[in-house]
Amino acid sequence: MNLSSAIQKKIFHIVSFSAQKIKQDSYVVGGYVRDFLLGKIKSKDVDILTIGEGIKLAQEVSKNMKPHPKIKIFRRFGTAMLKCENQKIEFVGSRKESYHFYSRKPFIRLGSLQDDQNRRDFTINALAISLNRDNYGELIDPFGGLSDLKKKILRTPLNSDITYSDDPLRMMRAIRFATQLQFTIEEYSFKSIQKNKNRINIVSTERIIEEFNKILLSEKPSIGLLLLYKSGLLSIILPELTLLKGIEKKNGCKHKDNFYHTLQVVDNISQVKTNSLWLRWAALLHDIGKAYTKNFTKIGWSFHAHEFVGSKMVPNIFQRLKLPKGGPMKYVKKMIQYSYKPIALIGNQISDSAIRRLLFDLGKDLEDLMKLCIADITTNNIEKRKQYQKNIYILMERIQKLEEKDRIQNWKSPISGNDIMKTFQIDPCKEIGIIKNFIKDSILEGKISNDFHSAYLFMLKKGEELGLKKK
Repeated sequence: MNLSSAIQKKIFHIVSFSAQKIKQDSYVVGGYVRDFLLGKIKSKDVDILTIGEGIKLAQEVSKNMKPHPKIKIFRRFGTAMLKCENQKIEFVGSRKESYHFYSRKPFIRLGSLQDDQNRRDFTINALAISLNRDNYGELIDPFGGLSDLKKKILRTPLNSDITYSDDPLRMMRAIRFATQLQFTIEEYSFKSIQKNKNRINIVSTERIIEEFNKILLSEKPSIGLLLLYKSGLLSIILPELTLLKGIEKKNGCKHKDNFYHTLQVVDNISQVKTNSLWLRWAALLHDIGKAYTKNFTKIGWSFHAHEFVGSKMVPNIFQRLKLPKGGPMKYVKKMIQYSYKPIALIGNQISDSAIRRLLFDLGKDLEDLMKLCIADITTNNIEKRKQYQKNIYILMERIQKLEEKDRIQNWKSPISGNDIMKTFQIDPCKEIGIIKNFIKDSILEGKISNDFHSAYLFMLKKGEELGLKKK
């Protein structure tokens, strides 16, 4: 089998020579082999499995490379890593694993190649390519992984119940691979995920969210989100989202299924030229307030202030899922809070001051908000969809013209606190804040221009109202 690029061939030959020298068989394993066979080599990471000590093989490989790369050793795990020509190579000894019911951390013993392949999560990840002299380049495929690659199937090498119960994170990995590769999880394997879903509770939140984020960052996140829902895992990880599922009908009037709508919005945002994880989180959570604001009135179903309610839910969700509390959380909260605002600003009757206020409140995040608004258009009616999109684009043009004229987006007051104190010969006090807010509101409402002279005259006027005199 042709082992990829010239650089990788060189590395593999050095590994083969080194392994032969210390009498330890070696193999290329894991994701590299899978992606190589799929023709999707993107990763610069290569996993080398050796029947023996991984650290010993890494040291020998380093000796036989010029210049000698530094080795990073992880003695606790018996692994080592080095870099060669921008390629990261990790070495691990073959092992056999057994598990305690209350932990996903295995008891590890030295094992054979077969033992190591038996412990792999999926058949497509249990493939190995020999680097040994007698069968160099041979694909070793004990579980039919190559056939599963061709059929686009995810299947566990051994009993699925044992595989998922031993390490429940594999359930998230199954759904993540199904999403990234757009593969189907084999029927028995998926039923096993449904059966073992509650085992996910022994996995750390950080590891669960790491996999969840990879699903969100995929080309079509809805594949994974729907699998998470059908498996029952989503109701454990993010119950706020599953509450959106379903359609209620009353007096012949029904609302859309906000769960499927959300999946479509997330897919739409993933098609925009952005890899922003947090914009995708905003799309995922933008309607979570609807489950708590749903109300039937004389004119039909309403979800009044759902964006405000949803934004208030964000901090608790981020804290529970151990997501970043700082900028990302504030960004997602702001995106949800303002998610309906642009729709309310469509039409010629809307004043420039309302648009200036949006520019001021959103700042540099306004562009992302508009992307979210466009992604939120999911109607199947082509004419309606075109009209909604046209309305958003007209609003965007209006915003751009106002910004060019008034420079609000990265607004900084033309009058500083020091200017006010110097003019009126006063120390820091509440009147300074009152004057600054007065000037800001006057600019946003279009009463004065965004320049020092206009603001200075309004400062004097407001100062006089407050009993201050220019010194």
